[in-house]
Amino acid sequence: MPYLQTSKKSRALLDIKSQKCGLRHTIFSVIGNEYTGEWQDNKKHGKGTQVWKKSGAIYHGEWKFGKPDGYGTYSVLFPETKELAKKYCGEWKHGKKHVCILYSVHAQSIRCIHALRYVMCSFLSLQGYGMYLYNNLAVYEGEWSENQRSGWGRMYYESRDIYEGEWMKDKNNGQGIIRCANGNWYEGTWGEGKKNGDGKFYYSDKGQLYEGIWLDGVAKCGTLSDFGRNEAPTPSKCQIPQVRLVDMQLVLRESEEAYLETINSKFPLHNTLTENE
Repeated sequence: MPYLQTSKKSRALLDIKSQKCGLRHTIFSVIGNEYTGEWQDNKKHGKGTQVWKKSGAIYHGEWKFGKPDGYGTYSVLFPETKELAKKYCGEWKHGKKHVCILYSVHAQSIRCIHALRYVMCSFLSLQGYGMYLYNNLAVYEGEWSENQRSGWGRMYYESRDIYEGEWMKDKNNGQGIIRCANGNWYEGTWGEGKKNGDGKFYYSDKGQLYEGIWLDGVAKCGTLSDFGRNEAPTPSKCQIPQVRLVDMQLVLRESEEAYLETINSKFPLHNTLTENE
């Protein structure tokens, strides 16, 4: 059989024609992901739809040089019901969310929601300011860093409690206020997701106020006094009696020092508590 040698010009023309450029039919990757849409210089560029085989997630929108860039919608697949839920719809830049508008179709089990959050974050890089819907009742709106709540943010919990304040590495950390569904609220210092440091807890249902030191979410040293007792729906039967000491503040400071030392060792940022006294 004769051997036909192609010229360099023919090979160059063949290479050009084999490159993906312009509108193409569905292209499958080696791992099974599929893309249907426009290309430029062998990269996804223009409008197109990407389907991830492993997670079932879908991105439909604009691309630039192989990454989502422009306007697009990202949907995830509920593993139990096999239904798609639109999780993000808005602007993208260099493959990351740029302006955040989030949607949730309906509530699923907590286990399912957590699984979806992991799948979603494996593709999205949560960075900057945005909103995330854990389910129909739990929503976070605020700042993100490396897929974690970090900075200022507001969290609406499924219990209908609302926290507003500072976050670090996905936990309440710094100054913040939590308003409980029953009307009570706490304002003060947080660390590792718990009340840690100086804070006030208002028992609006009983008409009482606690002011003092907290450690790992437990009140350790402080004062309890009547506060709005006449307006409280279920006030205590007796008023809190006045404590008469020669120097009440001295007694409190001595008690607080022991707990502040523990708190400051766990949370160095809380050192300002002792310096302000």
